[in-house]
Amino acid sequence: MTPLLVFDGECGFCTRTLGWLRLADRHRVIETAPYQRPGVPELVGASREQCAAAVQWRDADGTRAEGAAAISAALSVALDSTWPQRLYQRTSRAQGKLYGWVSENRHRLPGVTPWCTRYPHDCGA
Repeated sequence: MTPLLVFDGECGFCTRTLGWLRLADRHRVIETAPYQRPGVPELVGASREQCAAAVQWRDADGTRAEGAAAISAALSVALDSTWPQRLYQRTSRAQGKLYGWVSENRHRLPGVTPWCTRYPHDCGA
């Protein structure tokens, strides 16, 4: 199973952050998809509401994570390193709070043209 990161395709900040992850994922091992694409939330075992609230992750072994834990898992895979996961284990509470703030304010943060605006065919439009 290919690792999958599900993001908010209508969020410019999320789209920008996805670009950074893709730069880190030099071997292109992570699949990414906007949750607005039909059928995508089901691929990670989440509802549309859960996907709207936080980024979702499905690891190659089917392990699921969301929010800050999902970002740490994706970085670990992209960088082929355990350090993002180890750091998350030590700072999960702080990272969770920071992620919550970013998630609530993501439409106010600097971004780029949202994925679903650039690629409407990829978002079920």
